[in-house]
Amino acid sequence: MSVVYKNTMTKIGKFVPEKFQPLWNHPAGPQTIFFWAPAFKWGLVIAGLGDLQRPANQLSISQSSALGVTGLIWTRYSLAITPKNWSLFSVNLFVALTSLYQVSRAIMYQREQAALSAASPAKEK
Repeated sequence: MSVVYKNTMTKIGKFVPEKFQPLWNHPAGPQTIFFWAPAFKWGLVIAGLGDLQRPANQLSISQSSALGVTGLIWTRYSLAITPKNWSLFSVNLFVALTSLYQVSRAIMYQREQAALSAASPAKEK
């Protein structure tokens, strides 16, 4: 840890109210990357929620699947490490859920299109 960072955190820690000191000093608290990495990863969740409005024909099944599986892997990992990182768990759970929901939307759209294309030649006869 750099001296500047450590000194900065020590100075900020003096202003943290007593009731928040346990969070501040937690091994996965705001003084560590274990706090900030999940905090910034919420951007993926926000992007995923924004994509819920995207038409299903514009969704990438492979991209959403990869993001969903990655979210599931990191969700499991966050509970296997010590200390358990609940913020990492929650953000990755939401990443996985939003991504896998997008996969289901894309697959349902593809099935609907296949059913429509299979039915349209039958109507022409």
